[in-house]
Amino acid sequence: MTTVKIINKSKHALPNYETSQSAGMDLRANISEPITLNSLERAIVPTGLFIELTDGYEAQIRPRSGLAAKKGITLLNSPGTIDADYRGEIGVILVNLSKDPFVIEDGERIAQMVIAKYEQIQWQPVDTLSDTERGTGGFGSTGVK
Repeated sequence: MTTVKIINKSKHALPNYETSQSAGMDLRANISEPITLNSLERAIVPTGLFIELTDGYEAQIRPRSGLAAKKGITLLNSPGTIDADYRGEIGVILVNLSKDPFVIEDGERIAQMVIAKYEQIQWQPVDTLSDTERGTGGFGSTGVK
């Protein structure tokens, strides 16, 4: 298990895994008063959390499926990436895709965070790429079933 340093300036407990096999931890809004998102409005919602990731790791900020399915609330830059060298507060860019206003309350679970390993690559410029069965087939080229 990897250890991540965290500063919690919020009024809420640290994010945690809700089940033993959860990949993500819920992030909570840390706000002094409710925020109303009208239809198609967006807002950066603070969490009060600051993290120090180990080199080679990122934090991915993803929508919560329940908010997306039931209320039409999602993230604009999904998944949002927090790089290992970022030391600022984690903010979540929420958007309301429903027709109804949505009120964000302090402490509400607004997104989930997944910590993931990554590798940086080095480009190798070439003139051709290897052939595959799919080739250059793009969107929908592999069929519908």
